[in-house]
Amino acid sequence: MSKTFDRIAGIVFLLIGLLFVIESRSISQSAYGSSVGPNIFPMALGIILLLLSIKLLFETMKYEHVEASKEPLQYMKFVIIFISAVVYAAVLEPLGYVISTFIFLLVAFQTMERGKWISTILIASFFSIGVYYFFAEFLGGSLPGFPEF
Repeated sequence: MSKTFDRIAGIVFLLIGLLFVIESRSISQSAYGSSVGPNIFPMALGIILLLLSIKLLFETMKYEHVEASKEPLQYMKFVIIFISAVVYAAVLEPLGYVISTFIFLLVAFQTMERGKWISTILIASFFSIGVYYFFAEFLGGSLPGFPEF
């Protein structure tokens, strides 16, 4: 990437992260039937985005002049992952968190790097089940469960 592009992206993401943190404070801090409020997730994402954008800005200060290699942009991979994210959001309630997240991760991982099916299945299943257990059972939050047939 170019130094200018990275600096602009760092500043834009810094502002977006700041907006997430500020706006998440206006969301209610508790939800019915959940000990974890709806403001936690956007605030955490905002803080992570703030920290990563600060890291990007500091790294752009260390850049040396390097010839930019012209790698082809991978539009098709972007389109596939974008469409799968839209479908994921649409089927989250009917299929439940674990199944829809597993399928989304499977599609995303295979789009990024074909092959390695066993590691893809293991990572997608451990992540979807692990996050569900951690959030729903450990933190007492609520996520869509398994579908009722």
